[in-house]
Amino acid sequence: MLLPLLPAAAQQPDAVEIMNRSRELSLASSLSATLRLTITEKNGSERNRTISMTTKSFEDGLEKRLVRFMEPADVRGTAMLIVDNKNTADEMWIYLPALKKTRRIVTSEKGRSFMSSEFTNADMTSPTVSDFNHKLLGNAGTDGNWIIESFPINEDKADEYGYSRKVSHISKEKYEVMKMEFYNFDNELFKVIETKATFPMKDGKYMIKNMVASNLKTGRKSEILFNNITEGGKVDDSVFSLQNLQQ
Repeated sequence: MLLPLLPAAAQQPDAVEIMNRSRELSLASSLSATLRLTITEKNGSERNRTISMTTKSFEDGLEKRLVRFMEPADVRGTAMLIVDNKNTADEMWIYLPALKKTRRIVTSEKGRSFMSSEFTNADMTSPTVSDFNHKLLGNAGTDGNWIIESFPINEDKADEYGYSRKVSHISKEKYEVMKMEFYNFDNELFKVIETKATFPMKDGKYMIKNMVASNLKTGRKSEILFNNITEGGKVDDSVFSLQNLQQ
């Protein structure tokens, strides 16, 4: 009686394959956009930041990203350079105009807040798939989404990312990340990032256009909305240099 089920089970992709496929489909050859970051406190008060971003992907799954803060005045000129590696640790630098200084963001700072928002520095990258052990949950695929549980491979990685496990909901049809649930070291759900809208790119690829991070412990929310998206333009490699970061 079980034999008819075997071919279907064999065709189901494994969790690592799904995570790699989702990452590959989110890499644009080149892209520029303006972002609005809105931080909402528990009492409803808001702060807004305007950011420009330029992205370019290279061979072997490498992606580089330049993020520059435009508004408000107290963060204007702050810039980040992100080198998003596929199989090795990501590299991040930040330029602080008040100090006229560039410094590297060390791995212990990955789990820290991105510009006082509910997003972390690590959320601004595509985490290295091999930093985690991944498995499909039993109900994966029943609602049109793969549901994948990811555990950091060791305590150092858990400290680096700032959580004990993550549950990702990835659409079966397009491999788009729809939702991520983050659990703290007491195994309590403390943060959820939801995709509100995606932007279709060439060759069936996509980018997340609108996402919201909700902190279930503090009641704070942060939203990133992409505008003025331009895909496929020529971007010189020198854009992603430490020298350009300071300009």
